[in-house]
Amino acid sequence: MERVNQIRNHPLYQEHMQKILKLEQDRIFCGHGPEHLLDVARLAWIMNLELGLGYDKTVVYAAALIHDIGRAMEYESGISHEEGSRRLGLLILPDCGYDEKEQKLILEAAASHRQITERQDLNQLLYRADKMSRLCFSCPAEKLCDWPAEKKNMEIKG
Repeated sequence: MERVNQIRNHPLYQEHMQKILKLEQDRIFCGHGPEHLLDVARLAWIMNLELGLGYDKTVVYAAALIHDIGRAMEYESGISHEEGSRRLGLLILPDCGYDEKEQKLILEAAASHRQITERQDLNQLLYRADKMSRLCFSCPAEKLCDWPAEKKNMEIKG
């Protein structure tokens, strides 16, 4: 997990994570801080194991850590956070020892983590983990949330 910790400690990652935390400090809806990113990583890793997809743990965790890091760019300039995350990942991942094949896999998953498909791949692991990590049933802002009722997690799912 050394490479994952290198991402977490990367100056550019830290800078953008701090921006997100500051910009979301008064947000009543789901946040995008380190807790969320690690929840997504753990869920995606469990699903990877259950489905026997064979992704490397450091790749799954890297995709989860990178997938929302572009949020500050979205808030500040309107660029989609998927594109912002992809751009930042291009700068961070090589510094952390990820090869070109791994970078492509991670960045594709981060860039498409809000798109549902029928494929069983890292993109869908990230999509499902991102959605499952939200505990709508215990959220004080659930009634104000703009997620459609069918997307809200109103019960524990496995």
